Amino acid sequence: MIHAMKPKEAAERIIHGELFILDVRNEVDFADWKIEGKQVESINIPYFDLIDGVETALEEIPQDAKDVLVVCAKEGSSRFVAEQLDEAGLDEVYYLEGGMKAWSEYLHPVKIGDLSDGGSIYQFNRIGKGCLSYLVESNGEAAIIDAARMVEPYISFLEENNLRLTYVMDTHLHADHISGGRKLAEITGGKYYLPPKDAQEVTFTYHPLVEGGTIRIGNTEIAIHPIYSPGHTIGSTSFLLDDQYLLSGDILFVDSIGRPDLAGKAEDWVSDLRYSLYDLYKGLSSDLVVLPAHFGKMNEIEEDGKVSARLGDLFAENEGLQVEDEQDFRKMVTENLPPQPNSYQEIRQTNMGKIVPNEEEQREMEIGPNRCAVHQ
Repeated sequence: MIHAMKPKEAAERIIHGELFILDVRNEVDFADWKIEGKQVESINIPYFDLIDGVETALEEIPQDAKDVLVVCAKEGSSRFVAEQLDEAGLDEVYYLEGGMKAWSEYLHPVKIGDLSDGGSIYQFNRIGKGCLSYLVESNGEAAIIDAARMVEPYISFLEENNLRLTYVMDTHLHADHISGGRKLAEITGGKYYLPPKDAQEVTFTYHPLVEGGTIRIGNTEIAIHPIYSPGHTIGSTSFLLDDQYLLSGDILFVDSIGRPDLAGKAEDWVSDLRYSLYDLYKGLSSDLVVLPAHFGKMNEIEEDGKVSARLGDLFAENEGLQVEDEQDFRKMVTENLPPQPNSYQEIRQTNMGKIVPNEEEQREMEIGPNRCAVHQ
């Protein structure tokens, strides 16, 4: 019997349970980007190799595989293959509803914790692309940081929890995904903030996100302190939240550090990146919980679905923070880089307001993994 599996269920199964995936996209697309997880096994057999029969797939799917999820780009091919597997006698076959396009756009909300004077912080995990955004709420007000392009999940969360969005902020001008910050601000009436050093070419009005100020959420005055931390971009800004959390943007991740080359200025920004990580962050409390804007590997997701780490632990374990020699560090972050994100120049132009692609064009621009880190 075949079933449709929504991205939400797939995400929960990948984080908490076992799943066997048959990906029927072509080999190049599978090699570039696929569904991964701690307890996920996957194989790739292109759809065109299965049109005349699924015997090859049946030979490669383990006999003890509990649930088989067939995946393709948009859904149609995976549904056809799932039907063939079902007719061939395989039990409990699923196909991914909406395909990899839907997987790329699903946001998985997880509560990170409570704040000291009331309120909470939530992490929205775009698990299919490795993007992380945050919602901070207190006494009926909310702020959203590094919003994804798909704004509906945030709006639904705000409505379900009777929250008014007052602030929308981006830690930097993103190059791997299209920001939903401006759109959220337009829909809700919230104020949109962007670091001015990243906004020199933008075509829209924004509020400057500068160090030294304090953004307060709700009458309980939960404080968000912007910290200027350049290196990934010239304007990269972190947030110190409630003296408990460090929202590090794309400067520091759980298993890696940010890359400095997505505006073509790697050599210029290496010193900034090193200063932000090795001096600025080193001067902060080691007990801060680091909440990054991305993750690169599924092992960075904890059992409860969170992506986070104590700052002191990262200084002890993150390889990107262990390079004492400045020249070795420079070499690492300028030579040891993954491919640049798909369509990153067009994404930057979209986030500047210079081009306005339609919805389908935006989807195509974002297809693929994030590549914001030095180590993947």
